Amino acid sequence: MAIELIKRGKKVIIVGRTASTLPAVAKEIGATAYYVLDTGDAPSIAPFIEKIISEHPDLDCLINNAGVQRLHQILGPDYEFDLDSADEEIAINIRGPIRLFVGLVQKHFSKLEGGAVVMNVSSTLGFLPGGVTCPVYCATKAFIHSFTVNLRTQLAKADSKIKVVEIVPPLVRTDLHRERAGGANDPRGAIRAMSVEDFMTEVVEGWEADEDVVAVGLGKGIVGAWNGAIGEKYAQWTK
Repeated sequence: MAIELIKRGKKVIIVGRTASTLPAVAKEIGATAYYVLDTGDAPSIAPFIEKIISEHPDLDCLINNAGVQRLHQILGPDYEFDLDSADEEIAINIRGPIRLFVGLVQKHFSKLEGGAVVMNVSSTLGFLPGGVTCPVYCATKAFIHSFTVNLRTQLAKADSKIKVVEIVPPLVRTDLHRERAGGANDPRGAIRAMSVEDFMTEVVEGWEADEDVVAVGLGKGIVGAWNGAIGEKYAQWTK
């Protein structure tokens, strides 16, 4: 996404927790700046927000794309249900994105005359939790979906100029599955896994169409089914 936005003339700041690789990545893609942040470390997020607002007062977009997916089986036999690991997964996938969203909206985006955009990356597994061996991940993405829908509604009711977008990927060949690299359960080699290039082609189409929900690949059918069964009722209940 960063590369695509830079191609379109946008100033892009990249943020990640791997300090050793960020400088090289920023230089390679032409990012304006980079920052080291572990979204699972809640106390570090508020100071980060203050710093980035101070150093980049023209910041008008957040893409919440941090995430980790881990395997958990409550009775085995293949994987342990590690509760500490699950807590960390929840911190990275939920607590971090919430704090970034709320902090930037309240402290900065709501004060911009030209408005702003927040893009939350959920997953098809947040709509249809078919990843049976990654139940915590599925639940975190269901949370992100629900949170995004309600914050979009809140901001719309407040006549805010902040646009809230949900990007819904299917299985994509990315480092999300890095903790399963090379194993029998590494999904990156699956035939149904979408290439990053194809994924971005559809994301860009969604951006250009100004969609609130950018569903990609198999996600289109899943999100369409949710909209047909639940979306209309939600719209009625929240008028």
